[in-house]
Amino acid sequence: MAGVITALFFFAVGDTLLSDLENHALTVVMFFWLFGVMMWGSFGVVRHADAVAEKLGEPYGTLVLTFSVIVIEVALLAAIMLHGQNNPTLARDVMFATLMIVLNGMVGTALLIGALRYWEQECNLTGARSFLVVMSALSIVALVLPKYTETTPSPVEAPGKALLFIAITILFYGVFIFIQTMRHGAFFAEPGTRPDEPAEQAREHGADIGAETTRSLGYHVVMLLLTLIPVVALSEYMAVIVDFGIEDLGLPEPLGGLLIAVLVLAPEGLTAFHAALANQLQRAVNVCLGSALSTIGLTIPAVLIIGLLTSRDVHLGLSDVETVLLVVTLFVSGLTFAGGRTNVLQGAVHLLLFFVYVALLFSP
Repeated sequence: MAGVITALFFFAVGDTLLSDLENHALTVVMFFWLFGVMMWGSFGVVRHADAVAEKLGEPYGTLVLTFSVIVIEVALLAAIMLHGQNNPTLARDVMFATLMIVLNGMVGTALLIGALRYWEQECNLTGARSFLVVMSALSIVALVLPKYTETTPSPVEAPGKALLFIAITILFYGVFIFIQTMRHGAFFAEPGTRPDEPAEQAREHGADIGAETTRSLGYHVVMLLLTLIPVVALSEYMAVIVDFGIEDLGLPEPLGGLLIAVLVLAPEGLTAFHAALANQLQRAVNVCLGSALSTIGLTIPAVLIIGLLTSRDVHLGLSDVETVLLVVTLFVSGLTFAGGRTNVLQGAVHLLLFFVYVALLFSP
């Protein structure tokens, strides 16, 4: 309800309010108002998506969650890309921030709090490895390779190569979804359960963390859409404020990508932490790694298509420092899930890598 009221209010007087951004007090109030409402809406999206997940079971439930969240991310990206001056690195910054937050911040916190409660936790090794294999190849191809090709996959400078990268990323992600949902769904189920196990029996094995509900699947699908629409609608107004704030305060441009990633990932992060505390590490792994993979596999095609349609530049290649941090993160992630059991050490290492990312953001 708060999202709907806020959306209607900004539709009515938003343009007037945003015309006076030099009034810093009003701008700060609007930023925190919009950020709070959109965050609350994101939690509502996750709540209804989680209810749908309970009805559908794994891995389809997690897919509903990740697809719902990616809609919010793409809406925010599109709004900021189309507002004001061309910011060709925004999509890259968002995707890199998402990888660092998910693979280091969220995974590290989930492993740490789970290990502090249960000493060690177990996940489905094959499922985690499947995520990381596809994510490693896709992130290197999408975020590292463009810097070293003779022509970058820019919608303006090289539309043909941009179309090639759209096809490659969609194909990567499509193959993974086929494996996850059709051929090898058991890879992504909690150890000791089957992906088609009934919800009640799966809960006995700890495979489901969604709150029980007497509402129907149709109700939650409708509410999911109704909760999602105001968040997407408010993205344009948030984009104007974020763009102005970064330029006016002289903040690092990648901070806009970090802000979008935090707004989008906070509900998924809490879902993963809840799962880890309930000793359901596979659920946490599915949410975290699925979120990172969907960001790369779906956001890149979306922003490149937007660039093609609007003649906006999109630069995907990371800097040398970011490339090193990405490679180290992928390498450590592979080692973390290599044995199928995790403890405090892995969680601490991932969190330290996340702190390195934050420090380099302000002091590259």
